[in-house]
Amino acid sequence: MTQLDPVFGRLPVAHRALHDRAQHRPENSRAAIAAAVARGYAIELDLQPSSDGVVMVFHDDTLDRMTQVSGPISARSADALSRIHLRGGDEGIPRLSEVLAMVGGRVPLLLELKDQHGQMGRGDGVLEQAVAQDLRDYAGPVAVMSFNPEMVIEMARLAVNVPRGIVSCAYDAGAWSALQASTRDRLRGIPDFDRAGASFISHDASDLHSPRVADLKSRGATILCWTIRSAGAEATARRVAHNITFEDYLPDRPA
Repeated sequence: MTQLDPVFGRLPVAHRALHDRAQHRPENSRAAIAAAVARGYAIELDLQPSSDGVVMVFHDDTLDRMTQVSGPISARSADALSRIHLRGGDEGIPRLSEVLAMVGGRVPLLLELKDQHGQMGRGDGVLEQAVAQDLRDYAGPVAVMSFNPEMVIEMARLAVNVPRGIVSCAYDAGAWSALQASTRDRLRGIPDFDRAGASFISHDASDLHSPRVADLKSRGATILCWTIRSAGAEATARRVAHNITFEDYLPDRPA
């Protein structure tokens, strides 16, 4: 198990970077990343593959919500995606390699690999391999995580020195209706934490009272949580969590 750098427990984590569409900073954009770096926050970003196997910084598996075009992100090349402007900004979808060069270790990066399987199972490994390659020579504080434990397990094989975590929640049937009930029931207990060699979880803030969260914390796991949108919610979450992932407000940073 590779331990998470302690800085991930100190600096609040900007969800999808410090995005604010009104300020022309779309989520997962260079502008949002630059704003987070300027304020000294850690940054959470989402990773999806292009059709030619390049790691792109983008949350959804389709382009519809965040751009003026539609269809799967994985159906277009990295060059094509870089020319598709994000809604609320004037820039295209960034590559992970670009972001790593831009941040240069100045703040921690928490990278979420988005599920490519559909049912949180073992996929083709293309995204994991490309992420591991991009991170090979990166010297700054960085960690990877996923809702899909099989992807975290694959990252343990490909990038053994990069800290790993599992994104977790209560897997409510309404929010996760696309998942089979048996899969939801299994993942709810975070059963693959040890198999993945994970050192942290990033858990839904509304479910921090879960006995499994308490169990992992008692065993020394770092508990991060998502997504906090006010100072009051932050105070409540910090009764359990070591750190928060936030948006829509600016939390205090440690002196």
